[in-house]
Amino acid sequence: MIVGRSPRRTPEKNDERKKHMKTKSKISAYIIRSAALTVVFLVAIGGLASAFYLSEREASLSWRSARSGSVARPSTQIRALTFVERVAYQHAIEDVYWHHRIWPKECPDPKPSLDAVMPQAQLEKKVADYLRNSQALEEHWQQPITAEQLQTEMDRMAQHTRQPEVLRELFQTLGNDPFVIAECLARPVLSERLVRKFYADDKEPLDSSRARADNQMPKLMAAASANYTLPTISDAPNGCIDDTWTATSTTNAPTARHDHTAVWTGSEMIVWGGSNLNTGGRYNPGTDSWTATSTTNAPTARHRHTAVWTGSEMIVWGGAPGFGTGT
Repeated sequence: MIVGRSPRRTPEKNDERKKHMKTKSKISAYIIRSAALTVVFLVAIGGLASAFYLSEREASLSWRSARSGSVARPSTQIRALTFVERVAYQHAIEDVYWHHRIWPKECPDPKPSLDAVMPQAQLEKKVADYLRNSQALEEHWQQPITAEQLQTEMDRMAQHTRQPEVLRELFQTLGNDPFVIAECLARPVLSERLVRKFYADDKEPLDSSRARADNQMPKLMAAASANYTLPTISDAPNGCIDDTWTATSTTNAPTARHDHTAVWTGSEMIVWGGSNLNTGGRYNPGTDSWTATSTTNAPTARHRHTAVWTGSEMIVWGGAPGFGTGT
């Protein structure tokens, strides 16, 4: 550490510092609320969590060490995140996406808060799902997803983002902390993609691992020493140039189809149905990644249907095979 006179803060840096302090306060406050709502869950996994628990003091110190601004900086230390912390960070991520979601002008009521449309249980399920995906992959590989893989995924996002301003918001809401970004933004995308690849290439072995993971409490990732660097995001105002084409990622994209629907939510494009299929995918231009839509309770396979975005959900109606299904 170099000790010397502190540089004078410019008004821009003060504004940036205030914004970051506001983000920290929001995360901390939500961690407290989340802890109250998930105490039963934590009792159930207390034995497991104790092996990997990051103390409140360590979490607080890690937040104070984070700085705002997309400046590459290494993060080398032994850290882990509790389930409660992961849920709080997931809430922060979803809040950024919700801010960009389109609220149709036809809706008579004002746009509600995220908490009004996304219950706590849904946030916890998102976290549990990516932890279970990671656990299934670890059992299959006999080793966890590595720090190098997570760093590569962060670099890919920063290099290929089609909405750099949104990705920058996501990094900032996570404190520009490369460890938190790796665990809470890169890990969900990477684990989902790797699981889908295994299902496509070698279904049976991963099925058994995923089944075991589904029947267990989500395993917290063990504390690990990792050297992460915050990748630099393009300074361009956005990822689009008028009247030009830029290819999206096709990794984990839906299979080729016709007569499907696609709706824009403000933060992602949802492609569904077509070619007598009931599958689809959600494309996130901020991270340039695809996530498969659930087929649980999905409408029956169809094409030439219609789909509309309500502000918080997509509604599918009609379509064929044959004549309209009326469902």
